[in-house]
Amino acid sequence: MSCVGIGCVPPHLLVLPTTRPSTSSPLSSSSSSAKLLSTSPLLTRSSPRTTLKTMAQSQPSSNQQGIGSGSEQQKVVISNSHGEKLVGILHETGSRELVVFCHGFRSSKETITGVNLAAALTKEGISAFRFDFSGNGESEGSFQYGNYRKEADDLRAVVQYFSGGEHEVSAIAGHSKGGNVVLLYASMFHDIPTVVNISGRYALDKGIGGRLGKDFMQRIKKDGYIDVKDKTGKVEYRVTEESLMDRLSTDMHAACLSIDKDCRVLTVHGSVDEMIPVEDALEIAKLIPNHILHVIEGADHGYTSHQAELISTVLDFTRAGLQQGGQKPSQL
Repeated sequence: MSCVGIGCVPPHLLVLPTTRPSTSSPLSSSSSSAKLLSTSPLLTRSSPRTTLKTMAQSQPSSNQQGIGSGSEQQKVVISNSHGEKLVGILHETGSRELVVFCHGFRSSKETITGVNLAAALTKEGISAFRFDFSGNGESEGSFQYGNYRKEADDLRAVVQYFSGGEHEVSAIAGHSKGGNVVLLYASMFHDIPTVVNISGRYALDKGIGGRLGKDFMQRIKKDGYIDVKDKTGKVEYRVTEESLMDRLSTDMHAACLSIDKDCRVLTVHGSVDEMIPVEDALEIAKLIPNHILHVIEGADHGYTSHQAELISTVLDFTRAGLQQGGQKPSQL
């Protein structure tokens, strides 16, 4: 691959500059386009900007005109390998290409990033699908704290459901824990040409004490579980020793090294992410051979004030893959 961007940066550490959304896009902003503020070979940061928090305040009902131009929303139910029903929303534009979005921890298909990405894709004529992992949202199953590999298996069920029919899954994208899931999927199945990791965590042994307390290992060894409570004392969810070990045994280092070199991977991360430090994105960038890193200056974990830049970055990367033909890597 020839040099691109500022200097001859190694291809796997290239940073994707953000382009200004078109004025016809629902993501348009009056702010200036991103500036390249750093010439570091590891990352280039884009300037902060004021953006729209959401593009859609209400969701149309099933089989009615969707939020993207020329799209129709349909509720789709897919069974995973455990016989649990996964519920999702298909934004149908009539395109063969389909992008699947995966939500994060204790979230759902209604997360603002998933809704906004689906809207941007459908406006470009690209079909999108956002769904609830098992144990989350409308899907069947019980919520589990870990479940990284099971959620990758849920994603597998979704990809297989759409494969060979009217659609072909051309890209998968995930936010936070969903970012981990799409990377794990790419390391396991090697059948998706474009993968987008939005704020996924590299070190899964980190960030646990903030939710479970610093003495979480001693407590869970003693009692076998930890109940996570809200400020009123109400139990929000239970973490079992088995589910904690599931997380701790999920090796993202090995997963990143196992991703096929023909798979295009984009990582987007906020510079002031309060939940997962941007250093995790830098570690991921070192390991995946065909990788682009884009750090959004001033963005938090949810991209609260940076939705437009996030979505335009992901959309540009996804469209580039489709323009290249979207050829899948050979099966390994």
